[in-house]
Amino acid sequence: MTGHGELMDGVYRTQRHFYDATRKYYLLGRDGLIADLAPPPGGSVLEIGCGTGRNLVAVGSAWPQAQLFGIDISEAMLETARGSLAKAGVGATLVQGDACDFDAAALFGRRAFDRVFISYALSMIPDWKAALVQAASCVAPGGRLEVVDFGQQDRLPALWRRALFGWLAQFHVAPRAELGRMIAGLAAETGSAGHCRSLYRGYAIRGGLARR
Repeated sequence: MTGHGELMDGVYRTQRHFYDATRKYYLLGRDGLIADLAPPPGGSVLEIGCGTGRNLVAVGSAWPQAQLFGIDISEAMLETARGSLAKAGVGATLVQGDACDFDAAALFGRRAFDRVFISYALSMIPDWKAALVQAASCVAPGGRLEVVDFGQQDRLPALWRRALFGWLAQFHVAPRAELGRMIAGLAAETGSAGHCRSLYRGYAIRGGLARR
């Protein structure tokens, strides 16, 4: 994998062992997104930037008949994800790949999925707009793309915003101020129904699109 994959392996080679225990306190909105996925019976769910597999375990536990797929650029994270899924007894197809440019048919044996979701990964992907376009292209007719990530902290104290953004930068995380506009533009281009809203006084942003 290219430089970004090596960077993520370096960042998470150690952190992956305690990632889930710490991130649960500030990656807000993930469980709400998962609860809303509601894939059709036997439907397919793809997580882009699946990390430790924590979210896929939750999806598989809620909808055991769903077909689960995950992609991540970090092989170190995928190693942890495989162990987590096996321990939970949840089956999933996991592959290493670049969220910005991957061939779903070649990697997963299918071109589109009933649900595609991205949880706190766009803020870590340098070409996040390309990743969002790629994700939208993987949504099957009648399916949905759902995204949650850090917001702009616009209704929280300025000191909090500066401190949080400075801390996140140490982990190569940059909240995307244009995420809402990008989702709206993609929805218009694809003839989909788009949605976007702020959560927790701007701490997080939740958005997505539904293909007709």
